[in-house]
Amino acid sequence: MDPTAGAAAGSQASDFPAAALESRPIGVFDSGVGGLTVARSIIDQLPNESILYVGDTAHGPYGPLPIAEVRANALGVMDELVDSGVKLLTIACNSASAAVLRDARERYTARYGIPVIEVIQPAVRRAVAATRSGRVGVIGTSATIGSRAYEDTFAAAPDLAITSVACPEFVSYVEAGITTGPALLAVAEEYLAPLKAAGVDTVVLGCTHYPLLTGVISYVMGADVTLVSSAEETAKDVYRALATHNLQRMDDAPPEHHFVATGDAGQFEALARRFLGPEVLSVRHVDHVSAQYPTGSLARITPEMIAAAQTAAARPRISNFVGSSVTGGTGL
Repeated sequence: MDPTAGAAAGSQASDFPAAALESRPIGVFDSGVGGLTVARSIIDQLPNESILYVGDTAHGPYGPLPIAEVRANALGVMDELVDSGVKLLTIACNSASAAVLRDARERYTARYGIPVIEVIQPAVRRAVAATRSGRVGVIGTSATIGSRAYEDTFAAAPDLAITSVACPEFVSYVEAGITTGPALLAVAEEYLAPLKAAGVDTVVLGCTHYPLLTGVISYVMGADVTLVSSAEETAKDVYRALATHNLQRMDDAPPEHHFVATGDAGQFEALARRFLGPEVLSVRHVDHVSAQYPTGSLARITPEMIAAAQTAAARPRISNFVGSSVTGGTGL
């Protein structure tokens, strides 16, 4: 299926003319503030593009959650982002990328032509190019490390030795706005000890929160160890996808960036301003994305729905719209 054709079909379903498709925002999704590192790189590399950022802070961080719950939460938000009219989805969360990437590409790209960009493959490509010794470390949340998504992606480079370590408390420090101090240093030394023992020369920051801790991580690992953040590489993939599918925004008017949080908007805004900068003018609280951008009436996917889908031997495709008289959205 031609992605641009699918995207055009989606635009017609949502009552937007096809010519307006490239003017739509890029959807960026994370469980909290970590994905702002990806948003920052997208803004830097694509300054004419608008961004709609969703931090699912009501359910995040995703790292400690079971994969099924991460999948349910992530697909719920992404369904609503697509229904709200974004032209491209960026999963700026390693835990969500590990849990739903294949589902997302089948659900949004194969069916509706909306490109889906994630953060794992770009980071792996950069690490393969950067390592000198072939010994690579990966740090991430419990969900990401437990999924073995990085090991599976690195499998294409069999000569590498991969050492993976879960660093769950790192996210808590970032979400609290703490990026330095003796307590954080002690935690970093404990977490990173196996990587130092393995003699890695490259460390993949397998969580979009972790680039905000590069100071302490670099201090512990040493200046000779290369830290790989997926943010810049992911933004390059976004650029390629927009160029490939002729989705680059060409408007003369300045872009608009919108930030919404499903949890405490005030706390999110304080952290977002600190970590992203002046582009964060304000953060709105929404229980559901579609409540703020009501182009459709998409219902959130629940863990119970996921469990039913996994256990049913045969089932009809479930419509996630409430009712049958939807006038907007992509027709998901």
